[in-house]
Amino acid sequence: MRKLLIVIDMQNDFIDGALGTKEAEAIVENVKAKIRSYDPHDIIATRDTHEVNYLETQEGRYLPVEHCIRGTAGWEVRQDIAELLTDARVYDKPTFGSTKMAADIAEMAAREEIELELIGLCTDICVVSNALLLKAAMPEVKISVDPACCAGVTPESHEAALKTMQMCQIQMEEL
Repeated sequence: MRKLLIVIDMQNDFIDGALGTKEAEAIVENVKAKIRSYDPHDIIATRDTHEVNYLETQEGRYLPVEHCIRGTAGWEVRQDIAELLTDARVYDKPTFGSTKMAADIAEMAAREEIELELIGLCTDICVVSNALLLKAAMPEVKISVDPACCAGVTPESHEAALKTMQMCQIQMEEL
């Protein structure tokens, strides 16, 4: 069985940039260790990707903080993490979850037996969104999340997202 690691939005703006938190900074070493534990060809990554008109979008009206604008330093995956993702397939996603990634992985699951593990930022927005999209697309595929490699907007919302995922039969892993 092939186990894939999905690294969600480990971008500068979410770590120490426009929407960064001390909790996000605290998981960086755990994320790097987790990435190193996988075959480089079994890693997929996402990047939150907005355009210069972000503040005019629905998301921008609800979260009026410019972040992850394509081509900016904040949009880039943190350098020490990016250096570990040289063979990863990267999905640029304009919203919380990537339906394209879910569809591509579902096609892979139709051809071979796989498991999925998700890590990254933010637990309570993009990690939970992608985990639930993947579970909906592949209800029989084991999907897990490593809480030590995730951080939410707040510690409370991180915990709430973990509980939501557990209720949807997404397993919790350890580093």
